[in-house]
Amino acid sequence: MKLRTKFLLFVIVLHAVALTLSWFVFRENRWIFLGSELLIFASLWFSRSLYLQLLRPLKMLTQGAEALKDKDFSVRLLKTGQIEMDALIEVYNQMLDQLRHERTMQEQQHFFLEKLIHTSPTGIIILDYDGDVQQTNPKAEALLAQMPRLLEDVQALGSGESRTLTVNGVNTFKMQKSHFIDRGFARHFVMMEELTTEILAAEKKVYGKVIRMMAHEVNNTIGPVNSIIGSTLKAHELDPAHRGALEVAAERNQHLNGFMRNFADLVKVPPPDRKPLSIQSLLQHAAQLHEARAAEKNIRIQLSFLPHDTTITGDRLQLEQVLINLIKNSMEAIGQDGDIRLIQQAGAIVVADTGHGVATPADVFTPFFSTKPDGQGIGLMLVRDILMAHGWQFSLETPVPGDTRFTIRFPR
Repeated sequence: MKLRTKFLLFVIVLHAVALTLSWFVFRENRWIFLGSELLIFASLWFSRSLYLQLLRPLKMLTQGAEALKDKDFSVRLLKTGQIEMDALIEVYNQMLDQLRHERTMQEQQHFFLEKLIHTSPTGIIILDYDGDVQQTNPKAEALLAQMPRLLEDVQALGSGESRTLTVNGVNTFKMQKSHFIDRGFARHFVMMEELTTEILAAEKKVYGKVIRMMAHEVNNTIGPVNSIIGSTLKAHELDPAHRGALEVAAERNQHLNGFMRNFADLVKVPPPDRKPLSIQSLLQHAAQLHEARAAEKNIRIQLSFLPHDTTITGDRLQLEQVLINLIKNSMEAIGQDGDIRLIQQAGAIVVADTGHGVATPADVFTPFFSTKPDGQGIGLMLVRDILMAHGWQFSLETPVPGDTRFTIRFPR
C-alpha cells in the first residue's frame, strides 16, 4: 500500500470517529455540536492542505526517480518552499548535475577513444567475451585482408604475449595481445604495430657500413696489384703459362672490383626524382630493352594494357631499373621457351611469368639471399628499396605452378 493511501485512510477514519463521537456526546447541545462539527471540518481542510503539501514533493521525487531510471539527467526539481523538502531537492539537483557532467565527460572520452582507434596507424582488433572479433579499425582491416590467417595467430596468442609477423618478406609487424575489464569480465584486444621502416633502416645501416668497408679494402688492394701485374706483363718476356696466369688474375681482379661496385651502388640509391610518367610507355620501354635477349631463349614478352593510359608520379630511371630486374629474374626463372606478361591494372603493374616460381617468396627480399649459384642477392633488394622509397606496396606470389606474379601497387 502506498504512503498517500495510508495517509488518506488514517485521515478519513480519524474524522469519521470524531464525527460519530460529537454526535453522541454533543447532540443535546446544539451550539457545542455545531462548534465541534466546524472544528472537524477545519481539521479536514487542514489535513487536505497538508496532504497536498506532502503529495507534491513526493510526486516530484517520483518523477525524478523515473527520470533517473530512464537515464534522463536533464530534469531538475523546483523548490517547494518547505525547508526539509527543499534541502532534499537541492541534494537531488546537485547529484543530477554531477551525473550529467560525468556522462558528458564519458561520452567525450568515448568519442575521443573511438576517433583515436579509427585514425591510429596501429592496427587494433577488439574481441568480445568469446574471443571473436567485435571491432577493428581501418589499419587492422587492411592487415586482415593481407593476412587471412592472422585471426588464427590472434587466437593462439595469450594475454600479455607478443609476436612478430612478416608479410611478403618485407612488411614486419609486432602483434601484442592484452585485456581490459568490461562489466566484471575480461575482454581482449590486439595491437599490431608496423616495424618495417625501423627494421629496414637499421638493416640498411648495418650492411651499408659493411659494404663500404669491404669496397674500400678491395679497391685499395686491387689497384696496386693490377698495376704490378700490368707492369710485369709489359716489362718482361714471360712464357705463355705465366702470362696466361697473370692475365687471368688481372681479369678476376676486375671482376671482383665490379662485384663490389654493384654492392656499393646498392647503398647509394638516391631519393626518387618524381615526375609524371606514362605507365604504358614505361612498360613498352622495359619490354623493348629485353626483346632481343628474350628472342634468343624463345621467350615471348607480352604487353596487356587497359583501354586508357595511366599517369603516375615517380622516378623513371629507378622504375625502369625495377622492371629491368624483374624481367631479368623472370627470364632466368623460365630458362628456355616461356612467356612474360607485363600487365597494366587499375592502380597496379603486374610482371607475370611461366617460370618455376619461388619456393619461399618471403626470403627473396632478405639481404644477399639468392637461389642462383652465382647470384649476389641484390637485385630484389634494389627493387625493394626503390619501391619503398616511392611509398608503393608490392608482393611476390605463385598462386598456381607456372604463374608467378610480382605486383606493384601505387596510389590511384
